[in-house]
Amino acid sequence: MNINYEKASFKDFENIPGVGPYKWAAAFGNYLDYLNQNGHMNYRLETSSGCGPVVDMDLPDNPNKQFVSLVSNDYLGFTQHPKVKKAAIEGIVRYGTGAGASPAIGGFHSYHRELEEKIAKFYKRKAAIIYTTGYTANSASLQALLKKEDLAIVDMEVHASVYEGLQLTNVKMFLHNNLEVLERILKENKDKYRTMMVIIDGVYSQNGDIAHLKEIIALTKSYGGYVLMDDAHGTGVIGNTGRGVIELDGLYDQVDIITGTFSKALGHIGGYLVADPELVQFLKFQSRQHIFSSFSSPASTCILKAIDLIDDEPEWRIKLWDNIAYFKNGLKDIGLNIGNSASAIIPVKIGNIWKNGEVCRLLQQAGVYANQIMYPAVARKDARIRMSLMATHTKEHLDLALNAWSWVADKQKLREHPEMVE
Repeated sequence: MNINYEKASFKDFENIPGVGPYKWAAAFGNYLDYLNQNGHMNYRLETSSGCGPVVDMDLPDNPNKQFVSLVSNDYLGFTQHPKVKKAAIEGIVRYGTGAGASPAIGGFHSYHRELEEKIAKFYKRKAAIIYTTGYTANSASLQALLKKEDLAIVDMEVHASVYEGLQLTNVKMFLHNNLEVLERILKENKDKYRTMMVIIDGVYSQNGDIAHLKEIIALTKSYGGYVLMDDAHGTGVIGNTGRGVIELDGLYDQVDIITGTFSKALGHIGGYLVADPELVQFLKFQSRQHIFSSFSSPASTCILKAIDLIDDEPEWRIKLWDNIAYFKNGLKDIGLNIGNSASAIIPVKIGNIWKNGEVCRLLQQAGVYANQIMYPAVARKDARIRMSLMATHTKEHLDLALNAWSWVADKQKLREHPEMVE
């Protein structure tokens, strides 16, 4: 197997022709060894502290023990909020440490009902189903809703969980946020399938940009289709009250299906789907990963408090957006390409996979922990460093990260606009 490790990605080892999984694993192990030897193994790094703006890590040959963390989706810092932690503890004291069964056969408790009702009300709707992960909120629901007679029309940059959920149906992809291509696909396929469903993210996880939701809804409805939006990264962050992308134009009753996660701004784990009551009831008995998995633990009662805090303590969202503006302006002043980010996710686009690994290694040397993203999460020529900001980052944290980027930009010749920098 002749693989150029400098240009390789995890995808190259997914299904190697002519050999079985043990040889795939051996070849992949050699690749990981190569990354380790060159300081590019920036995955599954162990922290000895919880989520936070600063984390503790003990990395080989790295003098830093504390790092400014730009990897967490805990946007509002709720994983460490005293009221959220207190609610989790109280839930465990009252109910124990586990649900005990799947929701259909004994594992459905009062806190599950309260959470379903609360997340539905959050979006001004009447019904919701919760899942143990945000991933299965998409994958399990879509497998139950779309079959071989149906068509999913998907923005090519939606989350991997969506693609997994579409294995039982027909799929056509449109270029990211491209309304012209979307309309062409809708027009060409009208009346050819039982159901057409357009599937988008609210905030896209790799670019941090936002869906053209109002226009996508209008187009889709004009051809008799339905819209599903996963707003995992928008909830709690986007909109005047943190309801996400759906709030920007008040489109609560226009999106047919809303999916999301409790694992980002809401500070815990789990997922949800919000829709009309009849559809939600169908999924509660037909979504296989829902009815055949043990249900979420009593610690998830903390989500009830986190949802309250979205409204009760808006200062966290205000502080987050202050950090976003400050950090984006700093990166632009350095001359870095951050694309069209309009959220708490901010990428710096590097392009080359190997150079991307070097940038990530140098950032760690400077005390900054950020995510190295490459194919297949993004196109082969679109590798980038992805960063997520938190409300609990201080200006000192952000300045340390910006100084690190300035140093790395000089060493790796990353500045797009050197005239912007004195």
